[in-house]
This record gives sequence, C-alpha cells and structure tokens, in this order.
Amino acid sequence: MGMVTDIILPIGLAFIMFSLGLGLTLADFARVVKAPKDFIIGAAAQILLLPMVAFLLITLMDVRPELALGVMIIAAAPGGVTSNILTAFARGDVALSISLTAVISLLSVITIPFIVVIAHNHLMGGDPGSISILGTALSVFLIVTVPVILGLLTRQFANNFANRIASKANALSSALFIIILGGAIFQERSNIIGYFAQAGLITLTLNITMMVLAFVIAQFFASGKDQRIAISIECGLQNGTLAIAVSTLLFGGGLTTVPAATYSLIMFGTALVFIAYLRITKV
Repeated sequence: MGMVTDIILPIGLAFIMFSLGLGLTLADFARVVKAPKDFIIGAAAQILLLPMVAFLLITLMDVRPELALGVMIIAAAPGGVTSNILTAFARGDVALSISLTAVISLLSVITIPFIVVIAHNHLMGGDPGSISILGTALSVFLIVTVPVILGLLTRQFANNFANRIASKANALSSALFIIILGGAIFQERSNIIGYFAQAGLITLTLNITMMVLAFVIAQFFASGKDQRIAISIECGLQNGTLAIAVSTLLFGGGLTTVPAATYSLIMFGTALVFIAYLRITKV
C-alpha cells in the first residue's frame, strides 16, 4: 500500500486535475469578474454552507469520529469535473458550472487545510502530529493547484495539442477515478458493509440536503433557471478523488476514506434523479 499511497494516488489525482485544467480558458475566470452574482451565490453555498451543513449533521447523528472526519473532508472538497457534464445534460449554465469548479478547485489550497485541520482537532482531539494547515496546504497545492494551472497554460499556449489530447485525458481521468475509488473500497473490504451502512446515511443526507438548499437559495437569488441548475448540481457533486487522496495522504486512509467513497457512489444517482425531476416538472 505504501507505493500506492505515496506515488500512484498523488500522481493519479494530479493527472485528473491536469485534465480539468485542459478544459479551462482564461475566459472561465474572467467571467467571474464580469458576472459575479451567480458565482458568489454558488461559491458561498459550496465553500461556507456545505461544511456547515456537514458539521451540523455529524453533530446530530451518531457517527464515529473517523467517519465524521471523512464527512468533513468530502464537504471541504471542491466540485468535480463531472458536475460540468451533468449540468450540460440538465441544460443548466455550463459556463457558470465550469467557473465554479475551476475557481473553487484553486481556492481549495486555502479552504481544505483550514476545514480539515480544524475538524481533525475538534473530532479526534489530542496531538495532531504532522497534520498542520501549512503542510496540508502544501500537499493540496502540489496535487491540485499546480496541475490545474499547468493544464490551463497548456490550453492557453498549445491549444492544438490540448485539443488533440483532451478526450484521451478525460477518458484516462475517468479510469483513474474508478481505480482510486475501487482502491479505497478494497482497502476496507473486510468491514465495507458495516462502514457503508454507517457512512451511507449521513453522506446521502448531506448530498440531498445540499442540493435542495442550493436550489432553494438559488431560486431566490440567482439570475435564472439555468444558473439555479448549475449551482444545485455543483453543490451536490464533490471531487471524491481529491477527498480520498486527502484522507489517504494525511490520515493513512482507513475509515476516513469511506464517506468520500459512499458520497462518490451516491452523488451520481441523486444527480440523475434531480435532472429527471427537472425534466418532468420543468421547474
């Protein structure tokens, strides 16, 4: 497991984030400045409201400390690139979804360390050991921020090359996500049913609660239906690969990876149900 944890997992995540960067342009960031209202609503819901809801749920529900920490890690993660695809499928504002994914992924170098370290100290207590805000920030910077920027620069300065490899990079990213998710499940295979029973309910509750809350908030404050759809899906689909990587690199995997695994499996189903609801009701 040492080689998988220390080498394969970080490289796999870095490549996934690089492929995310390949799909970005500077216009995705400029759009935030030109039309900030919808972005601010979505970002506030994901960066502030999601961890608050997660903390409330682990406080109200009887969850083991390691699983509770895992819930906070998935809540701290940014949205995944799948949210952009499903937003397009739901006929939402894809440009807004991409902007939220891009900017919040870059901001995660700040948000993840604070949320994860504070949650660890509160839930686990005792000496945090090597877990620090600065150390966590450095890890996130190397495996998230740097690859995204490299992908963005590749798109900006070698556009033809980026276009040629984009589809292959996305396919490989999907395969890596499945491998990493499968690895997290395999690591806990002897207790997986019991752990999934414990973590499944709270991650399902978190996922549905956030999508509903984001949808209601966006209904009052967002520009329109397309933006409401994008914000709701973005708040429901988290970067499970990053959450698993943070859990594994910082805490050695184990129970802390289980919420990220259950959330990653659940979120696709709930998102598809949400999209079907939109199609039927035309809300």
